[in-house]
Amino acid sequence: MNLIIDAGNTYVKYAVFDSEDIIFHKETKLAEVVLTVKEVCDLYPKIEWAILSSVNSLDPKVVALLSIYCKLHQLSPKTKTPFKNSYATPQTLGADRIALATAAFYHNHLGNTLVIDAGTCVTYDMVNDYGEYLGGAISPGLQMRYKALHRQTARLPLLTPEEIPDFIGNATENSIHSGVINGLCHEIDGFINRYKSRFTDLTVILTGGDAQFLSKRLKNTIFADSNFLLSGLNYLLEYNKQ
Repeated sequence: MNLIIDAGNTYVKYAVFDSEDIIFHKETKLAEVVLTVKEVCDLYPKIEWAILSSVNSLDPKVVALLSIYCKLHQLSPKTKTPFKNSYATPQTLGADRIALATAAFYHNHLGNTLVIDAGTCVTYDMVNDYGEYLGGAISPGLQMRYKALHRQTARLPLLTPEEIPDFIGNATENSIHSGVINGLCHEIDGFINRYKSRFTDLTVILTGGDAQFLSKRLKNTIFADSNFLLSGLNYLLEYNKQ
């Protein structure tokens, strides 16, 4: 069994894989990671390997604890990848984007695949039909856009995403919702169209915390998979065990 830990900017996701099947999944806040790791390892004593992916510095106790329970691989720029990495600055490529590119490589092997991760930031990652990671784009996510409008203006309120009746906002709050939600959806559809114009038979995967909210609002056909990054980390761990 493999333990997968993905520590993002706000939350930590955990998954236990038995081969390619997820048999356990949980999400906690960053402050709860040490306690949760112990609980999961006690619950699944057959865990032999773990992979840790983090966009922030974690409590050193996490690494020490994992090393007691199992063999540990920490995702870094030195981690071996099954795809050819053509990113100009591979040492700056985020762990989450490495995992997403790996999942794309295995999910649609030797096919053109665009992965869109809608989380704190929205990332776009492209793996072509030669098994080559090309890069992509990074832009503000939904929550970041709401917070920017609130913090960088004098009177606009801080809102959270919700259904909007019309794209024409007739009051301040639904004008903000329309601008943020429709603006991001138009951005994503625009990116997809640009990639489709360059790459034939393009498969588009949408993942991340806001994937379900956004997926039904997009014009383009996509595949929504909330566990895509976790699967990529599991593939990476298997690839690096040797």
